[in-house]
Amino acid sequence: MNNKPKLVSLFSGCGGMDVGFDKAGFQRIWANDFDKDAQAIFELNLGEIDKRDIRDVPVEDIPDCDIITAGFPCQPFSNAGNRKGVHDSRGLLYQECLRIIEEKNPSVVVFENVKGLMSSKYIDGRKLIDVIAADLEDIGYTVTYDVVDSANYEVPQHRHRLILIGVRKDIGVEFRFPEKIEQKNLELKHILSVPEDIPNQKYWKLSPQQEEMILNIPEGGSWKDIPYEKLPPRFKRIRDDMKRYHAPKFYRRFGLDEIAGTITASAQPENCGIIHPTENRRFTIREIARIQTFPDTFLFMDDTPKTITSMYKVIGNAVPCNLAYHIGNAIMNQVFRNDKHECR
Repeated sequence: MNNKPKLVSLFSGCGGMDVGFDKAGFQRIWANDFDKDAQAIFELNLGEIDKRDIRDVPVEDIPDCDIITAGFPCQPFSNAGNRKGVHDSRGLLYQECLRIIEEKNPSVVVFENVKGLMSSKYIDGRKLIDVIAADLEDIGYTVTYDVVDSANYEVPQHRHRLILIGVRKDIGVEFRFPEKIEQKNLELKHILSVPEDIPNQKYWKLSPQQEEMILNIPEGGSWKDIPYEKLPPRFKRIRDDMKRYHAPKFYRRFGLDEIAGTITASAQPENCGIIHPTENRRFTIREIARIQTFPDTFLFMDDTPKTITSMYKVIGNAVPCNLAYHIGNAIMNQVFRNDKHECR
């Protein structure tokens, strides 16, 4: 291989996927995202990004490339959201990816999304994942997909994500997911000791009610450990009928000897394990960035309360860098180091 494969990054977010694919040896030549907070962080760390709504971008404005990556919006399919799927205006944005893929004809396509997409239905009742796979097959790709746990790829977080890989049929490669890696030194005790000189160690303060609740939650516990009489009225109603509410694990406080759960964009204690194991606060920006495997040199904005909350959002929406690296490295080895393949 005489040159690096050229990568176009769609729905780039703040750049988690890009950090991983950069490390795997790809050369990003164009990126796009519509979210202003994500754009700011991408530019700060990785360079230029097209800021238009992808629906407004003519395909002629996008350069020819060897690989297209796309983490199209996951909220329509997320268990943490309203699960409107394709009935959400964002739910069919994958079709924008198809529009670009069909014209650019890259060697490889990478889609990343929440595992909830696996059970989402298309307008005609078919499973959406089957529709996406069939659409890619129809335009010339051999498709492989799986739900992976990021913790199996050196990410200190049990984050389950759907990864779909399409390889152009004429290349003659059916992608194989990389072997799982031993979950070693991924517990929070290995992640949270951040040197003082590392930036972005501010955190989003909890509300008075949240602060009161976590005082009664031990390391490794959850809201179920709070004495009934100390619960707010809404939580008492849920506690009174746990079966109806599917026994939710609100306010999960992972212990130092545990691997973290999924870091979400909302960063709310009800939705994810955002509470520090031993200190009565949220994780700092740098702590969740480490849980998402961003390097300590990757910078975020934390100069105002508004930007602090925005950073939780963009980090929670990101693809873990180490997961992206291992997927990118497998693609590099299986496709672009194939003697029959030539980069553009």
